Order: sequence, then structure tokens, then C-alpha cells
Amino acid sequence: MTSVVSMTTDGEDGERAGRNPFDGDRIEVSEAEMQAVNRHQVWLGRVKRRLDEVATRLTYGR
Repeated sequence: MTSVVSMTTDGEDGERAGRNPFDGDRIEVSEAEMQAVNRHQVWLGRVKRRLDEVATRLTYGR
């Protein structure tokens, strides 16, 4: 029977198993991870754009 700790460690140094995005010369993040992190920024950008459009219409009467 294996323990959870032995299943989550890789090798003898105690590092976690799996892909480390900081390994190598550059940081690599998958497209799905990037979209999940940036979803709120995209939404807020759209809200800001709509507010700007409304303010412009109110200010200049367009």
C-alpha cells in the first residue's frame, strides 16, 4: 500500500510530481490555464469598454 505522500513526490528530493512550468529557459503555461486566469480580466475589459461608450454618448450626445 502506498501513501499519498509517496504518490505526490517525485524522486528522493521530495519535489512534487508533474509538470513544473518554471523548469527550463522559459515559463510555459497551457492555453486552458491562461484562459482560466484571464477570464475576469476579459470580462472587466468589456464592462469598461461599454461604460466608456455610454459616457461618450452622454458627454457628446452621439
